[in-house]
Amino acid sequence: MVATNAAFAQLYELLTSMPGVGPVLAFTLIALLPELGKMSRKQIAALVVSHQYDFDSGKLRGHRSIYGGRMPIRNVLYMAALSASRYNPALKAFSNRLADATRNPRSSSSLSCEKMITTLNAMLRDNAGMAAPIA
Repeated sequence: MVATNAAFAQLYELLTSMPGVGPVLAFTLIALLPELGKMSRKQIAALVVSHQYDFDSGKLRGHRSIYGGRMPIRNVLYMAALSASRYNPALKAFSNRLADATRNPRSSSSLSCEKMITTLNAMLRDNAGMAAPIA
């Protein structure tokens, strides 16, 4: 379907121009996130990633968990962010800086996913491919 539709084919080319974004993530974003490129960075991050929330009450200090947002997109984005944090120079520097600053790998991976989706949102909003790494 992406190859037969010119608008989808252009979206696919823009998405895959970012290192770390492969066909699976590109197809997932095209199919399940039509708002990509039309929302602000805070809105798209809240829609997809959603940060860790606490369930504390009184002396009870519970387990932090991530809920809300679109889970199928978040699952695919998480795996793509792991790959991109190794091969995309901008995300690699960002994830290394987060790893040095925090001890919790879950929060650093969540923030890497957020950085990746906001970068993709800006690329589609500006209709510009990834010619140079975004720092």
